[in-house]
Amino acid sequence: MDHRCYRLLLLGAAVRLYLSFTSLASLIGNRVEFATPLNSYKRMQEGVFLLKQGIDPYRGDLVHETPLLLKALSNILINYGEWLPLIYIILDIFTAALLYLTSKRFVEQKLEEQRIEQSSYANDTKELQYSNIDRGDISLMVLLAYLFNPLTVMSCIGLTSTVISNLFLAMFLYAMSRRQLLVCLLMLAFESVRSLYPIVLIAPLLLLFARRSISLGIIIFIIFALACMAVACANFFVMNSWNYLDGTLGFIFNFRDLQPNIGLFWYFFTEMFEHFRTMFLITFQLNATVLYLVPLSIKLRKEPVLLATVLIALMSVFRAYPSLGDVGFYLALLPLWRRCWKFMAHGFVVFTFFLITLSMMGALWHLWIYAGSANANFYFGATLGFCTGQIFLITDLLFAHVKREFCLHNGQKIIINGKEARILLE
Repeated sequence: MDHRCYRLLLLGAAVRLYLSFTSLASLIGNRVEFATPLNSYKRMQEGVFLLKQGIDPYRGDLVHETPLLLKALSNILINYGEWLPLIYIILDIFTAALLYLTSKRFVEQKLEEQRIEQSSYANDTKELQYSNIDRGDISLMVLLAYLFNPLTVMSCIGLTSTVISNLFLAMFLYAMSRRQLLVCLLMLAFESVRSLYPIVLIAPLLLLFARRSISLGIIIFIIFALACMAVACANFFVMNSWNYLDGTLGFIFNFRDLQPNIGLFWYFFTEMFEHFRTMFLITFQLNATVLYLVPLSIKLRKEPVLLATVLIALMSVFRAYPSLGDVGFYLALLPLWRRCWKFMAHGFVVFTFFLITLSMMGALWHLWIYAGSANANFYFGATLGFCTGQIFLITDLLFAHVKREFCLHNGQKIIINGKEARILLE
């Protein structure tokens, strides 16, 4: 990392540290857009207190963090409680540094791929190809997009455990870029046992390490299953009980807490007749996990990093308890696909969706909960619009990738009746 990177990391840490000592920190910790039943600092505090009193925190329906992480955080809270904001800031800065290193490695791999495939590229595609200048520019954009995105900053100062989830995902992506299979599987197993949905990221790993070998893919899948079992057993030994499985994975799958958030689950399950619940629960969970997995894996079989990015984005939209911190993480990965931006046609629409819906959420929540002059429909309308904007962004990125691949090999111009015409893909 160069001196610019270090200065940006220090500036990002300073911004977070300053905001941690303002009233904004406590406000964010109470906002449903950032704090969910899974990542709330208050719920984690309650779990630490129960653990300290020798009470199983998973007997009730309040604590949903895994025992390993709860035990680690309890030691920090008991012995170094006043340093907790600083610890969260360090973890978040480390996440940014990992994304920076991942992006540099990604560009290097793209340049190597282009060197091999150069002969098959059309002559007028120079602007669509990665260049040496991207080594610094893309990495810098990724770093800036994570460090100074208000969504990631607020998630950090609110002490949400999304900071820890982002760290594990960043470690997974970095290990993936370095082709470190065992590290990838361990990070993925730990995060999958915590929050269920990252289990779908086994697909890009299989495409990366076992694209041409079914037997190797089976071996990788077995190792991943064993890693998940090892993490689950480690959690068992902390509590000497399997109750935590229902309090974590069972809680996520069954969606027992209807607290509003930026996702789609809460409103539908509030309004739904109870005898339809099981059917819709399975449908929603399939939509959040496996529904898009096979078609995307087939289409993006040569782009495992893009597949991982899209799956992380879809998780942030369709998971049971999403938060804005999840959204901030995948937004930081978008500069990796800078050479696709030329074909992204809905940038202004997506930006407008994000700006308006994020602004409306706070106002409509106040009108609903405090002023009593609105209802759940108002707030859900804003969150639904926000989810729609995210879907526009994801599909726009996918279409842009397909258009870029076509133009790379066929050119941006074609000959019609002896005359040159430009392909209208923008």
